[in-house]
Amino acid sequence: MNFETLIYHQEGHIGTLTINRPQALNALNETVLKELTSFTEQIQSDRNIRVLIITGSGEKAFVAGADIKAMQGMSPKEAEDFSMVAQTAFNAVENLPFAVIAAVNGFALGGGCELALSCDIILASGKAKFGLPEVTLGLLPCFGGTQRLPRAIGLYKAREMVFSGDFYSAEACKDFGFVNHVFAPEELLNEALKLAKTIALRGPVAVAKAKQSLNTGSELHISEGLKQEAALFGALFTTQDHSEGIGAFIEKRTPDFQGN
Repeated sequence: MNFETLIYHQEGHIGTLTINRPQALNALNETVLKELTSFTEQIQSDRNIRVLIITGSGEKAFVAGADIKAMQGMSPKEAEDFSMVAQTAFNAVENLPFAVIAAVNGFALGGGCELALSCDIILASGKAKFGLPEVTLGLLPCFGGTQRLPRAIGLYKAREMVFSGDFYSAEACKDFGFVNHVFAPEELLNEALKLAKTIALRGPVAVAKAKQSLNTGSELHISEGLKQEAALFGALFTTQDHSEGIGAFIEKRTPDFQGN
């Protein structure tokens, strides 16, 4: 895969995608967002990928927000279209049929925070900073922040983050509940790989169905969510992986999941 603003590396069942605009602190312009959508389209049906790690190049930033210079002079329609391009990209990340880990190595502001929120698990460097500072520019978070953040941490804490536009430490965001773990900067990627390797050993179809149940079930009434959970559980009994997993348990051996 050849991209102008993305670097992709895959080893075994684990892929690592790096947002690569270090001269702009990996800020999101239309090129990055469209390439991100294109990337997800290319990998979403690749059954060899079981976990994707997303990080930023350099030591300062994961993604330091949208490219402000690129937004200067936009008409209202152009601004709405730009928002939709970003939402399309982040929806595509959220809907990938395998686990996605954000390895937040530095500033995750505005669109960077929103990109992290579209991932399944957020690991952060102790030096990372999160925030949605759009109101300091007379704007609002428009890449999904006003929707995903309250679903992650509750409406009242989300209001504080959005209305204040302040920056928050990785530890504070862990306390809020949307950062899973905080590591020393030099340990972050190794810890992300360690978790990715653990997930990659599990049944990939089961992980995909569990992700579907978690993501869509949270938007349903619990009675409908439970029905969906049961249906997805039943669907797994049509897979070879379920036979392998149960067989391995009974035979006291490590399962060899093939993803089918």
